Amino acid sequence: MNYIFSSVAGDSLTLSSTAAILACALLTGFFISCIYIFTHKESGYVPSFAITLIMLPAIIATIILLVGSNVARAFSLAGAFSLVRFRSAPGDPKDIAYVFFTVAVGLASGMGFLTYSLLFAFVLCLAMVILEKSHFGIPKSEAMTLKIAIPEDLNYEGLFDKILKEYTDSWKIRRIRTTEFGTLFELVYRIQMKQNISQKAFLDSIRCRNGNMNVTLVLNEYEDRIYE
Repeated sequence: MNYIFSSVAGDSLTLSSTAAILACALLTGFFISCIYIFTHKESGYVPSFAITLIMLPAIIATIILLVGSNVARAFSLAGAFSLVRFRSAPGDPKDIAYVFFTVAVGLASGMGFLTYSLLFAFVLCLAMVILEKSHFGIPKSEAMTLKIAIPEDLNYEGLFDKILKEYTDSWKIRRIRTTEFGTLFELVYRIQMKQNISQKAFLDSIRCRNGNMNVTLVLNEYEDRIYE
């Protein structure tokens, strides 16, 4: 059985081995991209990232083929890549796992371990589908950020504790600051909403206490995108 996981890449590159490696890398990248789209149907995804997942294993495999066992060439490529700066907005942490996943598949393909690469891609994709469909790690109630604006002459200490106790499982104040040139206070809470609670009734109760001023309720995962 050892020959199944042996490398097809010899000491020198041939057209057939190179074609097989690139085909395997593209195939596994396409499979991973399909799983990524499937597991992000509800939360949404960036189409360009799905395309990147297809191309990345082939790019990594090509780099490995070019480097081979040449140490000088490896250091040259490392210096070239060190000049590249990747800048992107914070996204889903699962996206990072997919990136490392495709890089690992590309490395395995580039080294010629095609069967291992396919098996690795299948097992990891299966695990991702199972975790997604079993809702593993998802809390029963969603963590949210609550922002309340109040007039500067209103004593905010303990003002909303009774309401928060009624509508949330837990809460913690994160920040207090002044806004509008000191005419308003803004209170920021991290809250865990109770199940089957009306968010409208919750916000209406707060508005009755803060003089019908601004109240914002947002999921934590979208907080940075909206307020940064």
